[in-house]
Parts: sequence; structure tokens; C-alpha cells
Amino acid sequence: MADKVKRIGVLTSGGDAPGMNAAVRAVVRTALDNDIQCVGIRRGWNGLVHSDFFPMDSSSVSHILSRGGTILYTARSQEFMTPEGRDQAVATCKLLGLDAVVAIGGDGTFRGALELSRLGVPVVGVPATIDNDIGCSHYTIGFDTACNTAIECIDKLRDTMQSHERCSVVEVMGRHAGFLALYVGIAVGATAVLIPERELDFQQDVVERIRRSRLQGNTHFMIVVAEGVGSAVDIGKRIHKEIGIDPRVTVLGHIQRGGSPTARDREIATRMGYSAVKAIVDGSANSIIGTHDGKLIAIPIEEALAMTKHLQMERYDVLEAMQV
Repeated sequence: MADKVKRIGVLTSGGDAPGMNAAVRAVVRTALDNDIQCVGIRRGWNGLVHSDFFPMDSSSVSHILSRGGTILYTARSQEFMTPEGRDQAVATCKLLGLDAVVAIGGDGTFRGALELSRLGVPVVGVPATIDNDIGCSHYTIGFDTACNTAIECIDKLRDTMQSHERCSVVEVMGRHAGFLALYVGIAVGATAVLIPERELDFQQDVVERIRRSRLQGNTHFMIVVAEGVGSAVDIGKRIHKEIGIDPRVTVLGHIQRGGSPTARDREIATRMGYSAVKAIVDGSANSIIGTHDGKLIAIPIEEALAMTKHLQMERYDVLEAMQV
């Protein structure tokens, strides 16, 4: 198979995640190590539709291992969602002589990869999203860095909340999944953590936790809210109405996406990028690289997209036990 693969493309799509650059670097250098040319596709699937590309060599990815964001940029593409747009993307692949494409991103990226594979272009997906919500992989690039960023911010907030004896409501990312919120909540010793996977009982999950904490002598409270639960501003208003305290609301927003990736994200991104190219060389394209029990495996893309991942709710039990 190796002698048949002459040139591949690499792109990043969807929301950016720290470690994407490390994955791009690994794809390029592993390709070169296998005598395969590499073409960088700018702005995700949109770049493939509009032929926005450039040849990449070893120097193209020098000194990007520690950089956040993605040097290939990322964008949503409404055109790629249409049959005409996908046909144009295939035409670009044929024009450039691409034998395969490595797509780095999340669920939307992989669904685009599936459509492209059905049109005859081999694709390998690399999971990168700070939400860690890709069903086929125990871990996704960017999660550890996002957690550490949120923890650092909340630790600083706690300093001022403690000084003024206040309640802080902090909204973190996680529109459909609470992995980030729960992980961070345990790490910062939150009074309460609100996640999409658990139906909200405001009296028990917020009011009673604050009351219990106050009766134990605490004068400051930290409420971590995943954005999928609702607006932190609304949660803050409801706390004020129910208890009479005046919370300070902080929405961390896109700061969680930025920053230099942690050692964990650099290492796993490098291994995933390497594995993606090896899957192409070994004839295992049309797959997604996933982590399972510390190992990387290539899972057929349709099978991978059908897989689900559930939040480990025993972590919520750990959170509750820490509040005695």
C-alpha cells in the first residue's frame, strides 16, 4: 500500500482545540518519513471546496508544537453540506492528486469525512475537541489544556470571592456534554456542578448545597455551570432570588480554547497524527483514530460515528462526597 500513497492532505475543522498544531505537525512529518508529500488545506472543508491549499514540508511545521490554535485555520462550511459543494471538494482532491485526507476535529468534521469517503476519497479522522465528547475515543485533543485553563481562572476567582465572602457562578464550555464542567468542578472543589447529563433540581443541587456549605462555616461558594444547562447569568439571578446573596457571574467562553497545549495534549496529538498517516499507509483509511485503554486504534468511520460515550457519573458521587 505504501508505494501507492504519494500525496495526502491535512485539514482542521470545527472549533479549534489546543494540540491541533501538534497533530498537524505529526501528520506532515510522518508523511515525509514515509516519502509521502503533504498538502495543507486551509479553513477546513471550506478550503477543500475552494482549493485553498499550500504544499507543506518539515519547515512548515517547525516551532508549532507549543502553539495553540491551528496554523491551518478552521471554518464552518455551508457549501460542503450540499452535494454540489462535496462534488467540488472531490474535484479539488483529484486535481491535487490526493490519495487521502487527514481531518482533525470533532463530530461535525467526521460526518463531513464520512460523506467525502462515500464519494471515493479515503479519509482518516483525528478527534480534537475540548468537550471530550467523541463517542469512539476515550480522550480528545484539547481537553486537558481546556481543563487546566478553566482551573487556573477559577482558582484566581476563588481568591477574590473568599476575600469578599461572595458566591461565584462560572460558566464553562459544554453545550451537550458535562465532561469539562465535572472534571473542573472536582479539581477546584466546587460547591455545585451543573451538567447537561443530570436533570437540574435547583433546590437540591444549588440552594441546599450553598446552605449546607454555609452551615459548615464557609462564606464563599463556587458554582460551576456547563453552558448546556443554561445561562450562568440566569442561574446567578435565581440564586439571588432564592437565597438573597448576590453572586458574581463569570463566563469563561473562548479563553478555554486558547493557550499553549499541555504535555498530555502535545503527546497524544503527536501519536494520533502519526497513527493517522500509518493507517493510510497500511490501508486502514476511512477510519477515526481513537484512544482505548491507553492504546490508539483505527475504527471504521461508520462504526465510530455510531458509538456513544457516557459521562462517568461516579465522578459526581466523588464531588458530593467531598462536600461533607
